[in-house]
Amino acid sequence: MKIAKFCKLALTGAVTLGLAWSALRADIVVTKDGARLVGKIKKIDGSNITLGTDYAGDIAIDQTKVESITMDDPLVIRLEGGTTMEGTVTAAASGQVVIAGADGTINTTVTKIAATWAPGGTDPAVAALQRKWSYEAAVDITGKNGNKEQLGTAVGLRATLTGAKDKLQFYTAYNRQETDGLKSADQFQAGIDYANNFKGHMSWYVRNEGGFDRIKDIELYNVSAAGIGYDFIKNARQEFTGRFGLSFRYEGYKNPLTEDVKSAGLDLGLRHVYHFHDMRMLNSLTFVPAFDDFGTYRAVHDSSFEMPLAAAKWKLRLGLNNDYNSEPGPGVEELDTTYYSRLILTW
Repeated sequence: MKIAKFCKLALTGAVTLGLAWSALRADIVVTKDGARLVGKIKKIDGSNITLGTDYAGDIAIDQTKVESITMDDPLVIRLEGGTTMEGTVTAAASGQVVIAGADGTINTTVTKIAATWAPGGTDPAVAALQRKWSYEAAVDITGKNGNKEQLGTAVGLRATLTGAKDKLQFYTAYNRQETDGLKSADQFQAGIDYANNFKGHMSWYVRNEGGFDRIKDIELYNVSAAGIGYDFIKNARQEFTGRFGLSFRYEGYKNPLTEDVKSAGLDLGLRHVYHFHDMRMLNSLTFVPAFDDFGTYRAVHDSSFEMPLAAAKWKLRLGLNNDYNSEPGPGVEELDTTYYSRLILTW
């Protein structure tokens, strides 16, 4: 009995010491109204302090409302004036904090901390200026048996190089559908799009897209365009961009009785992206009319809704695509509408 009692007391003491040690190791944020928040300071960006907690996840605290902070683990800290130092931060009197590092100490206030990052990492201001690649692979496989037999496959790839002021995109996609043994879609496209935000909301862009659509009898098509873009809305939640430029459009048909399209024209476009939580909605519209006949044009519209799956890199995209050609070949409909559900892998 004595041994059991001793073990129980020892276990209780160990747990108590563990909890006390965890509390001692925790970072502390004290606000100007007297609130004391305990957790792990993940970053300070000059506007907010991000505190990780066990009870409420990550909390963003307005930096101007904070009186003091105390942290145990060192971070690299950059002040408003540009001074950078690696060290820990402790609270001091009169709303001051002390940054203590290998080269001494600095007395300052919380509001003057412009950024923090992990030792050995990169200053967020520098990282924001660096171009970064991101990739996307998509696959869509559909099938049907019964009154109709249908098999469809669509695949796509996109690589995006994003900088602070520009964006370069390479993309390609192939769509093949077969209904009752007959091809109902056989389309390939590949393109490049570059946009440079040279001033405020203004940007210039160039783009080129080519491919084929054998169901529409198009052996080869190509659209080259360049012009000016304007960001009507651009913030963390949404982007709404318009484009106005000049283009050259070519469409070569297999049927010799169908006249090929070779014409300069306009290039008009709209693109809208809206983020909410970890989902997003995407809408795009391009309109390419010919100068010699504005009744000859191609318009492409795409709207989709994207949601995450269990794994962070996987997403499901549900969408609608409309492709309208005002002067199609003989026996070909002007409008093609495609409904799709697409599995997306991003990295």
